[in-house]
Parts: sequence; C-alpha cells; structure tokens
Amino acid sequence: MEAHAAALADAIEAALPAWVERSVERVMRAWKGEVDEGVRAAAAAAGRQTAAEVGPQVRALLDTDIDAQQTTPLSLVRGAVRYPTAVLLAAGVPPVMRDEQQERLFPEDVYDLAPASFADVDPDLADVGLAWGAAKAFEHLQRHKVGNE
Repeated sequence: MEAHAAALADAIEAALPAWVERSVERVMRAWKGEVDEGVRAAAAAAGRQTAAEVGPQVRALLDTDIDAQQTTPLSLVRGAVRYPTAVLLAAGVPPVMRDEQQERLFPEDVYDLAPASFADVDPDLADVGLAWGAAKAFEHLQRHKVGNE
C-alpha cells in the first residue's frame, strides 16, 4: 500500500506544473487565440507553486492511514484549479459558460478546469491512480470484512 501511495504522490507532484500550464494555455487560446509570454511565465510560476503547495498536501493525505483519510487525492488536485484560475483572472479572461452541475459541484472553478479523473491531469496518472485505488480497496476489505478479528 505504501509503495502505491508514494508512487501516486510522486506522479501527482510531477504532473501538476504541466497541468497548470496546459490549463492556462487552453483557456487563453480559446479566448484570445494566443498566449503571450507574460501569461506563459505566470502559468509556469503558478505550476511550480502548485506542485510546492498541493504536492505535500497529497503526500500527507496518502501517508495517513486509510481509515483516517477525510478526502481523496483527486479532490486535492481539483482544489488546485485556484492556481491556473488566478493566472487567468489576472490576464483578464472572463469566466466560461458551465453547466449547472459543474457550477454546483465546483463553484470557484470559473474556467471549468477541475479534472474529472487523474487522466485529465496527465494520462500517465491513470494507471498509478488505479493501482493506488485498488491497493486501498484491498486493504480496506482486508481490515473490515465480516469475521475479521
């Protein structure tokens, strides 16, 4: 379990900077057709900040006993939309149209950046996230199956 948790934490931390940069670039291109160097530099800085701040939060969560985990690593990653959002707001990009469910679930995600899965952050996170989830589920079943003493 620990090896899967460490692998997921490492992979998330490594993927966050590029995800922030891609998120900013995608929205900027849709809005303005281009990404100027100032916005690109701000996105890179925000990506580094995301990894530095959210990475340790993910690692701390994954180091917590599974029965004591109050959230999920994907929820923490979804919270990281504040970093590319700040770059886009500073660049004057208006919020995008979102469906009612997305607005209700993620009210502060005005650019519709919240990933639905680890693969939305980086395709390479899909397998490591699945492996961690399977290991966590197995551990949970082992601990809590009926008759387990």
